[in-house]
Amino acid sequence: MADLPTLREGALRLGVPLSPPQVEAFCLYWDLLREGNRRMNLTSTQALEEADRVHFLDSLTIAPVLPPGVREGGRLVDVGSGAGFPGLPLAIAFPGMRVALVESVGKKVAFLRQCVDALGLALRVEVLHGRAEDLAYRPGLREGFSAGVARALGPLAVALELVLPFIQVGGVAVFPKKGDVAFEVAQAMPAMQALGGGNLQMHTVDPSLLGPGRVLITVVKVSPTPRKYPRRAGMPAKRPLGVRR
Repeated sequence: MADLPTLREGALRLGVPLSPPQVEAFCLYWDLLREGNRRMNLTSTQALEEADRVHFLDSLTIAPVLPPGVREGGRLVDVGSGAGFPGLPLAIAFPGMRVALVESVGKKVAFLRQCVDALGLALRVEVLHGRAEDLAYRPGLREGFSAGVARALGPLAVALELVLPFIQVGGVAVFPKKGDVAFEVAQAMPAMQALGGGNLQMHTVDPSLLGPGRVLITVVKVSPTPRKYPRRAGMPAKRPLGVRR
């Protein structure tokens, strides 16, 4: 585990070479995950044992679809960050990136803040405690980011409503998915258009890195999100935009 060969080699193939201090940071993050998982349910036991691949490397697969300006000095929001994926691995890998981690569960917020402090990232990583439906209306956060990510925020139509309001026009939202997502994408098209998104693309992740069926969906913010979105807390998940029941 000491030098995380799976992570280092996979990251290199993604075009994200990791320096020895960055590898050390990932080792410390892994230790923090082990400790935190004893107090709360951050991840499954199996996923924790393979965190270098299923959490860290998985997070870094987003890097190739992020514009260079985002990687080198942009502002990225991770909505529904949970234990910090994918926002914290991206912050470790790209020292010029500024990252906001949005999380509504208090215990996870405390864990994220512990990680940010321990990893020495406090100057460019902030942890925001609250629901995305509420935080997206805060000045400085609404349409204040050049990129947004959401790793496990539900169906695409739901994730779009929770992420796109944070993204500035011209920015990009990235949604990691697995399996056949064609139907999910088709259902989400009305939501994407209503929220100011466009130019949806699907990018296949090299199956030798994480196994088959991994894709990244990218959506460009082409126009401002109407002020009525996102709807009040819980509504995006309860009644996804444009999805007929």
